[in-house]
Amino acid sequence: MRWAMGLRTRTAGIGVLLALLASDALAAAADLRSVRLWRAPDNTRLVFDLSGPVQHSVFTLSAPNRIVIDVAGAQLATKLEALSLSNTPITSIRSAQRSPTDLRLVIDLSSAVSPKSFSLAPNQQYGHRLVVDLYDGDADGAAADKPVTAGSTAPAGVPVAVNPPPSVRPVVPVTMEPAPAKLPPPAPMPSGKRAIVIAIDAGHGGEDPGALGPKGAREKHVTLAIAKELQRQINAERGYRAELVRTGDYFIPLRKRTVIARKKGADLFVSIHADAAPRAAAFGASVYALSDRGATSETARWLADSENQSDLIGGAGNVSLDDKDKMLAGVLLDLSMTASLSSSLNVGQKVLSNMGRITPLHKRRVEQAGFMVLKSPDIPSILVETGFISNPNEAAKLATLSHQQSLARSIQSGIRQFFQQNPPPGTYVAWLRDSGKIAPGPREHVVSSGESLALIAQRYQVGLAVLRSANNLRSDTIKVGQTLNIPTTALAAQP
Repeated sequence: MRWAMGLRTRTAGIGVLLALLASDALAAAADLRSVRLWRAPDNTRLVFDLSGPVQHSVFTLSAPNRIVIDVAGAQLATKLEALSLSNTPITSIRSAQRSPTDLRLVIDLSSAVSPKSFSLAPNQQYGHRLVVDLYDGDADGAAADKPVTAGSTAPAGVPVAVNPPPSVRPVVPVTMEPAPAKLPPPAPMPSGKRAIVIAIDAGHGGEDPGALGPKGAREKHVTLAIAKELQRQINAERGYRAELVRTGDYFIPLRKRTVIARKKGADLFVSIHADAAPRAAAFGASVYALSDRGATSETARWLADSENQSDLIGGAGNVSLDDKDKMLAGVLLDLSMTASLSSSLNVGQKVLSNMGRITPLHKRRVEQAGFMVLKSPDIPSILVETGFISNPNEAAKLATLSHQQSLARSIQSGIRQFFQQNPPPGTYVAWLRDSGKIAPGPREHVVSSGESLALIAQRYQVGLAVLRSANNLRSDTIKVGQTLNIPTTALAAQP
């Protein structure tokens, strides 16, 4: 009897212990609070907002096509409502709570996709997130079920809840941005001539809203509106074609933006942004080119750090030249950057001068900073800060169509002035200049780091004394950012 009573006591104790452990596990489970969706031209991004870190695995199933996401240590803590799935391969999203702390999500698809998933730690704007990117098409084929997350496989013998009851079929609330209106194509070029291509990059997007205005204005929306207006104005002029890097509200990693520009054959890369500063009183537009020696002011350094962290917000991960010898990679980068930096400073100064006619300027010269998005060694690149969205007055102006049109017109004018003086060979504008149909205008050179007056004279095949005279220089001392007039008549080198 005493033995039986002891057994019952121990059994009861174990039961209490198990109950406590289950209670602790339930308390430790993270809540899945909401889900957001972003559609890009070649992928769909799902972002699950969580109250804490989780472990997850993802695998695919075919016939029919599905993505299964098992989230360990999580429970559904929100009543999810209707999700607009237009223009995505997703037909529905379902869930089942397999245990108090194990959640299964099933994404039904209209076609095969290639998924990629990763977790993101909290930052200033978001908490813990689980991101699932669904890339259109399936390079590996969908004939067999396959794991897609490192170390994750379909659990053997565990059926997927493909038809749970309606009570556990939540869908994800999100507002999808309508497809952008198609613009009329640029005018055709004469045979053998091509248009000058301008890649316009609307800063931020999707998971990365950029700077926030005092009344909730988001930089990503302002930059896209200005970028589309700039594209419209550029395409209205024969000899030019503008291509948008980002056409909607979705995230693109910083380095991929320059890759997209290169694929479009860009002759110039223009990134559109709207400043934010700790002081709401800060105001004025700015233009930046890349600096190979760091920022030229504390403001430039602060902005560069803020913009370069955009990839951390969007979850692109780190990209580097680790596969190459660091010294060799540095030398190659320096050499290639020098070739385009002078052009970047030149076009940047023209854009800045034109912007100064319609809006106050924060600085009257082109600033230089280490913006990641400007690090394209073969494409002249500028970053245009159209104003301070953190300033209530400028935020209000940036939201108006009339100011957006004026800003775009000033940027377009600066671009046109630059290319009329420096048209790429083989372009329609170069043919117009060579045919005498447009005045070539004075040649200009903006001094970049490491250049000397003698080196610039040699580059343009102009006598050193003539170059000195054309710019009213009393010595050969020049400064970075200084604009030099280059005489159009080539002379023999002079001492």
